Amino acid sequence: MPDTTLPAGLTRDAADARPLHAIRPAALPGFLEGLPTAQASFLAAMGFAAKAGETALLPGEAGIAGAVLGLGDSEAPWPWGAAPLGLPDGSTWRLVDPALGDTAALGWALGAYRFGRYKPAKRLPARLVLPRGAERGVILAEAMIRARDLINTPAADLGPAELADAVRGVAETHGGQFSVIEGKALQDGFPALHAVGAGSPRAPRVAILEWDSGVPGAPLVALCGKGVCFDTGGLDLKPAAGMLRMKKDMGGAAILIGLAEAVMRTRLPVRLLLLVGAVENAVSGTAMRPMDVLRTRKGLTVEIGNTDAEGRLVLCDLLAFAAERHPAAVIDAATLTGAARVALGPDLPALFCNDENLANLIKCGSEASHDGVWRLPLHSDYDSWLDNTAADLCNVGTKPMAGAVIAALFLQRFVPPGLPWAHLDVYAWNDGHRPGRPEGGEAQALRALHAALALLNEDKIESRPQ
Repeated sequence: MPDTTLPAGLTRDAADARPLHAIRPAALPGFLEGLPTAQASFLAAMGFAAKAGETALLPGEAGIAGAVLGLGDSEAPWPWGAAPLGLPDGSTWRLVDPALGDTAALGWALGAYRFGRYKPAKRLPARLVLPRGAERGVILAEAMIRARDLINTPAADLGPAELADAVRGVAETHGGQFSVIEGKALQDGFPALHAVGAGSPRAPRVAILEWDSGVPGAPLVALCGKGVCFDTGGLDLKPAAGMLRMKKDMGGAAILIGLAEAVMRTRLPVRLLLLVGAVENAVSGTAMRPMDVLRTRKGLTVEIGNTDAEGRLVLCDLLAFAAERHPAAVIDAATLTGAARVALGPDLPALFCNDENLANLIKCGSEASHDGVWRLPLHSDYDSWLDNTAADLCNVGTKPMAGAVIAALFLQRFVPPGLPWAHLDVYAWNDGHRPGRPEGGEAQALRALHAALALLNEDKIESRPQ
């Protein structure tokens, strides 16, 4: 029976577990020399080369004696993601080298993941006996799975209320404090965010999670997530093809909800403020209109040049609220622009940052976790493209270029000078199936940010409280 206390594909039951050898190409010749002649000959005949994600079974007198998994030359967890479906259905395996356990558990769980809320899986994944010392890998896998599940859930079953409830669940489970702002308080305190959700019968809200590690002097880190549960584009309506995946427009919020869970479970030495702007951008007689002028929490006015550029309106109020708490750093995540995907493709989130120390910290976290991000510039010469005659600024640029940069420059207007801030423009989706990355929602940059926050108090990368 599956172990319901662990992600699918992982188990604590070692009964009937067969040995699994994880091999890199450079180690393959020595590994073959140590095998019985029949098994070595079998692998050679199969053409096994230890390529990333390559699996092969080892024959024995009673049938299957073991298996081999190729890791390739990468330290990333993805090769492990091939094993749950590459090995026999429901079979159980134990690592010959338990030192690989943390990465193995992470990659295996992500490879075994399938979104099964509406349709059961066709097969049971192969299971890995959880190695000792793999707790961190399990925690990160479960955090990513939470984000994937949220992103994959259709908007009919995940509206603003349900997204806020997800924040509540994480807070209550892991010792955080939860609160929500809605109704008149939201309209007064988060007017731009409220305007985005005004066209939907499902009322917008801001979900807040606060958590303290208890470590004296721990820096406050604010996380701001775009939680647009479905984006029609508003009155500037998206074409049908552009609306197909808009259930994932709350991907930034889902990623930061998962990150908050991982931070709390690993008890990183920080204080945490998570803000999720949960809204639906719908079409109705109460929806915001092109050329409306909105107030924002910061006091700046914004003319609506396009109702489909709504994510930055959600984030601008969240950033202003976060800044009022004087955090050491603010990080936001959002499925914000198609321009970022044109520039970097689906796998690389675009990173914009106003602080070299924070940017370096996220870069180090990205490299340590093999969870890629790529920095793009906050090019100040383009800032004037947001200038407007009717309001302090427009929500879109005057030129049809540099869309991701313009969106980031818009957000920067709501961050006080001197406050370290990072903005991640994510895709939050896998277009097709790859080992460890099944088609559907993806928690991009979650591991990179977790690793970055784990470095926050180290001497080599100091935090900068305000």
